[in-house]
Amino acid sequence: MNIFTTIHSKYNNLTNAEVKVANYVLDNAKDVVYMSITDLADVCDVGESSIFRFCKALSYKGYQDFKIALAHSITVENEIPQLTDKILMNDTMDQVTSKVLASNISALNETFNLIDHDKMDQAIDYFVQAERVIFFGVGSSLMTAMEAKNKFMRITNKTECTIDSHLQMMSAALMTNRDVAVIISYSGSTKDTIEVAKKAKECGAAVISITRFVKSPLTSYSDLTLLCGANEGPLQGGSLSAKISQLYLLDVLYVEYFKRTYQESITNKEQTAASVTVKML
Repeated sequence: MNIFTTIHSKYNNLTNAEVKVANYVLDNAKDVVYMSITDLADVCDVGESSIFRFCKALSYKGYQDFKIALAHSITVENEIPQLTDKILMNDTMDQVTSKVLASNISALNETFNLIDHDKMDQAIDYFVQAERVIFFGVGSSLMTAMEAKNKFMRITNKTECTIDSHLQMMSAALMTNRDVAVIISYSGSTKDTIEVAKKAKECGAAVISITRFVKSPLTSYSDLTLLCGANEGPLQGGSLSAKISQLYLLDVLYVEYFKRTYQESITNKEQTAASVTVKML
């Protein structure tokens, strides 16, 4: 059943708070697809628990399940909601390449415009002063965290990244006020990353989140929030435009860290580069 039909059929049984959410969804469906649960709660002037109850009232498991149904309901004929930038089934190869390029460029440009120079400067200060910098993420964001570890380990030996979510929690539990946790999550609503952020914060570590949304369950535990600009629908998980924007932020951090630790970074970069030359023909 179309989600709008479901909302209308159950409208009279909703609470006052849920009616606020229903009205906003009906009027702004295309925007809601890209909103975090915290953003929707704020704009509707209700609590996050009301959003969750609204989703349950419509027989969805949670907010993400609701957004998936919403994405299907607003899809126009011949459009593929699992892909980005309104790609159509009858698009030519030229149109596909153009739309994918435009999507990635748009993500980078929006990320550039969202950069807060003071926060980036503070993030570098945290990196330089830290005893350890640990990158965290799950799913697609774990791949980004691993890439960050791979990049920074060429110039410093204090970065870490653990793959297993249980091991990530143990790493977070052993952090101190001399450590920095960099937590990557597009939505800021992934349970594992939220728990890691909470644990790292409890242990006194500085928490930096790289995410799409200013307000989310993750950012409530963050000392700094660095925003990426890619829009990713609920059916587009793991989109490269989101990953590219995250990698762009990490590249800026890398370059600035390199500059501030120039002598050490130059020495380590040359040593790590030399160490792998024997692997090349």
